Amino acid sequence: MVRSYFANALDAYVERLNNTGWPDRHLDILKQELDVHEDAIGGFDDLSDLYLDGASVEGFRASAGLSDADWAENEPDLREWMRKARRDQIKAFLSRAECLDGFSFSEPNEIASRPPQARSASLSAAISDFKAEHGPQWSIEMRKKADAYLAVLVEHFGPDCPMDQISRQDAADMKKLVQALPANRKTKPETRNLSLQDAIAVPGLPKMGVKTVNSYIDMFRRFWDWAERHGRAPYKLFDGMKVAKAKQAAEKRKAYSKEQLSRLYAELTENRSGLVKKDDHKWGTLLAMFTGARLREVAQLVPSDIRSEDGIWYIDINADGENKSLKSSAAKRRVPVHSELVKLGFLEWVEGCAKQPRLFMSFTHNTKEGYGRNLGRWFGTFLTKIGMKEDGLVFHSLRHTAITRMRQASAELSLVQEIVGHERDTVTDGYFGEGYTLAQKKDAIEKITLR
Repeated sequence: MVRSYFANALDAYVERLNNTGWPDRHLDILKQELDVHEDAIGGFDDLSDLYLDGASVEGFRASAGLSDADWAENEPDLREWMRKARRDQIKAFLSRAECLDGFSFSEPNEIASRPPQARSASLSAAISDFKAEHGPQWSIEMRKKADAYLAVLVEHFGPDCPMDQISRQDAADMKKLVQALPANRKTKPETRNLSLQDAIAVPGLPKMGVKTVNSYIDMFRRFWDWAERHGRAPYKLFDGMKVAKAKQAAEKRKAYSKEQLSRLYAELTENRSGLVKKDDHKWGTLLAMFTGARLREVAQLVPSDIRSEDGIWYIDINADGENKSLKSSAAKRRVPVHSELVKLGFLEWVEGCAKQPRLFMSFTHNTKEGYGRNLGRWFGTFLTKIGMKEDGLVFHSLRHTAITRMRQASAELSLVQEIVGHERDTVTDGYFGEGYTLAQKKDAIEKITLR
């Protein structure tokens, strides 16, 4: 039933693709969603599951004729299969879109019998062209990651290695090599001056985590996708080669219960424990609690980012200014200030900070975490000392909680995505260029409650 539902939807997508085409922006959004689903397979992921809420779930239930009892009994398994089906549906659609992005003047049997041809390009030259094209659109952090990840390819294969001589088996070997690399190889004294193989041979060093390994693999995949499309390589490599996450890793972050959230609020506003000694810690945490903003987004705010329009106070989350950055283009957004923050005196506190260069002056900057490290570390210690530390509860859980509360209160998925800085992913939203109004977002934000 799952396969039939998503296959029929795929047919409709392809029909539209054949008739009217598909905007590049929508294809990019599908690629981002594909990454989310690929990361989530094998364990629960609330972001992946969000993509299934609303029309997809209800549409499937209607097509399958499932009763409430049938759905309740099988929901966990069905959601897992639906995420897999959606993942593979997107893959099939993107493959079809790529096939239409060019012309063929040969007979099909002639194409099948002829080996793929590619321009003879060296690895280093192809990487240079790839970065020249994509670099201007990347954030500073993304450019640094691309430099580091792609440098591993050059170090392993050699800068002059022809692209058409790197095989699928070579890609599999490259994956094993990355999995064997020590964490922070370029900064640790034991490995920073060693070659790849020599660094791997150093005993007793922790290896890179699954998330980091998959970041390498994904960059390799993106590079080879580009190389194949631009005639630098005969075929794509590293597709579907991400390392599966352990099931327990999928539960590292979870939402706070209503009781836990109420206790956090009381501790932050009344300082019952005596641990909330800085306004930066208090307001930084409360902002994340009532907006769903990311740690780095909160920590890098400047006083002028708190603004008002038509009587609605909002937070302008942007990358304007020194050392400010965003995770993606969708992360640039305006988020209304929750009435609870206004009642607590947040606007008056911001006014008192007006002459400061940043809102939270006690937070220092580093390349990896931006301004977020101080707040994140304090919060972890804070949870431990008030007896609330447990597996799955971290600062980022405040974001999960905000998303959960808004969705439980029937806020539209696309509205929640816009508030928290995720790309809106449906076809209809593609024509919704201006986005939601501040008033609409204000109504959704107010659904984040302590009860």
